Amino acid sequence: MLRHAVLSLFAAGLLAGCATPTADPGAVLRQADQAMGGAQLKTLRYAASGTGATFGQAYQPGAAWPRINIPSYTRWVDYENAALREDSLRTRAEPTGGGALPPMGMGEQRVSAWLRGNQAWNMTGPAPAAAPVALEGRIHDLWTTPHGVVKAALRSNATLRSEGGVSVVSFSQPGLYRATAWIGADGLVQRVDSVMPHPVSGDTPVSTLYTGWRDWGGVRFPARITQSQGGHPVLDLTVSEVQANAPFATEVPALVAQFAERVESNKVAEGVWHLTGGSHNSVLVEFADHLMLIESPLYDGRANAVLAEVRRLVPNKPLRYVVNSHHHFDHAGGLRAAAATGAQLVVSEPARPWFEQAFATPNAIRPDSLQQSGRRPAFVGVNGQRTFSDGTRTVQVHFIQDSIHAQGFLMAWLPNERLLVEADAYTPAAPNTPPPAQANPLHVNLVTNVQRLGWNVDRILPLHGRVVPFTDLRTAARM
Repeated sequence: MLRHAVLSLFAAGLLAGCATPTADPGAVLRQADQAMGGAQLKTLRYAASGTGATFGQAYQPGAAWPRINIPSYTRWVDYENAALREDSLRTRAEPTGGGALPPMGMGEQRVSAWLRGNQAWNMTGPAPAAAPVALEGRIHDLWTTPHGVVKAALRSNATLRSEGGVSVVSFSQPGLYRATAWIGADGLVQRVDSVMPHPVSGDTPVSTLYTGWRDWGGVRFPARITQSQGGHPVLDLTVSEVQANAPFATEVPALVAQFAERVESNKVAEGVWHLTGGSHNSVLVEFADHLMLIESPLYDGRANAVLAEVRRLVPNKPLRYVVNSHHHFDHAGGLRAAAATGAQLVVSEPARPWFEQAFATPNAIRPDSLQQSGRRPAFVGVNGQRTFSDGTRTVQVHFIQDSIHAQGFLMAWLPNERLLVEADAYTPAAPNTPPPAQANPLHVNLVTNVQRLGWNVDRILPLHGRVVPFTDLRTAARM
């Protein structure tokens, strides 16, 4: 019996020894790194083309992101320096929805997005512009590439399970993302499911599929990349070129390294301030016993800077209302921070149920102001029109009807001051810019809405750009 027991223990040890490689995440990941040619891979460049969609810019709240064409796409990744560059050319594939792309049939948009370490920026012409709102997304993109996810998992406390002959490796980078890589028996990454924080949608799911693997001069890389984000497609690329250890050097520009959110206050009327200093503006309106802020954009960093300026300008009155022009993520990204103060969020009624659902999703990966406050957001819906007045000050919030930009698109009108507040329907050009050869349909639509309501507008307080007389919009719209 003793001999049988010893033999049984010996056999169990052999079996355990045989199972160790499959139970060891490190072994699976090193095999994948070897199979993909990633062991000596420091940088990678790949070129592609295809289609996609503009994340967070749906025409209708909760609908799919608006489709775009991507005739040119190039990405460089530098795993040693945690750097990324992405250049692309984009055009609209459908007429409705947001984003910085020109209206359908009126041109293209060139995008150059950069990352190094904990700094993100865009190149707009020769000058870099800090893009802190994009930081987590670009870090996520770098470390969920096929080689990147393996390298990130190797330095993390990854776990492993087997599912249908596929190794499923999961890990997290605290404060940044969670990821699960599906690795086939051939060592190739088939899929990466991940979750990253977002200032509007909270912990947001991303799924990236890698198919059609090929050998590209010693490194293996997929010929097709498809991705969904927040439950809707964002990329479908066909890869045409891959270069291993391609020259790629980038330093963080001084303008980016020195960036800090700043808010500049321009008093445009008694009790009305245009708050600028960044890519997105806000407007503060003072009532007898409370305040209204029109627009809390981008992310906590921008929103909290704006809220601090609000308290500085009028320290003795509570912020009761924060008006959101529309549900697109760049304009709604600071609403969670506003809700954390106890302010009521004024949104379009078509978007209210969607906002309630989105804000019920926690930002647990990187707790934001709302998560830390423990508050539940309070929403006020606008269905067509709503007036806010204390008998002396009046603000009317109206739909911009028939806009191709967003459903439930809101603008604000201060009748006593003859001031119009709007976002994206019109962004003033630089001074002395000639009028466009072809009128932008968003400009025409805004003038049409003002005429419909019979407003005698003096000045526009845009939520992008400088204060201008209403005649500038008429000139741009050729009306």
